Amino acid sequence: MAITDWPENERPRERLFKQGAAALSDAELLAIFLRVGVRGKSAVDLARDLLTHFDGQLGKLAEAPLASLSKVPGIGSAKAAQLNACFELAKRALSQEMLTRDAFASPATVRQWLKLQLANRPHEVFMALWLDAQNRLLDSEELFQGTLTQASVYPREVVKSALAHNAAAVILAHNHPSGVSEPSRADELLTRTLKEALALVDVKLLDHFIVAGSSEPLSFAERGLL
Repeated sequence: MAITDWPENERPRERLFKQGAAALSDAELLAIFLRVGVRGKSAVDLARDLLTHFDGQLGKLAEAPLASLSKVPGIGSAKAAQLNACFELAKRALSQEMLTRDAFASPATVRQWLKLQLANRPHEVFMALWLDAQNRLLDSEELFQGTLTQASVYPREVVKSALAHNAAAVILAHNHPSGVSEPSRADELLTRTLKEALALVDVKLLDHFIVAGSSEPLSFAERGLL
């Protein structure tokens, strides 16, 4: 049955106008974006198929390459390009918010941005958010990439990058592809080493986040590990 044949109070677009976007499910929001379905399937059915293809996780869908998106039955290259552009806009919107605000005073924004960037990477990525003296974002930089279980992080390279950015502070982050956010002993030792190395050039380590799956990124500062 086409969505236009549904009762008006059940149609996603009409519900959005009356109740707001937050009231809709992930599939309903995607259906509004997709606009139309395919033969035998409504836009909502197609949206559910799309989510199922990526294990029901919006994060995986957001990180999916164009080739993978376009291979989903009913999506094709045009819809894949639109989806890719939509998720990229979401990332840029959060980046712009961080550029104009005190990043450390808005931990929720930092967490959301990091989840978009790191939650669904298949390998470990170590990155830095370089901040000025007012904690405004100067640049985000992926410093190192590793295997599924370990990334090689060199303190000297981190310090060199801090100086190149003329940074006053930094927020570090890395992901755990395993989905377990609990810091390892190696994570704690690395954080302590980097904090000491950065202090030598007057760069303050404000926090270190671990991003793992759909859970909230773990904060070293909140755990008392800095």
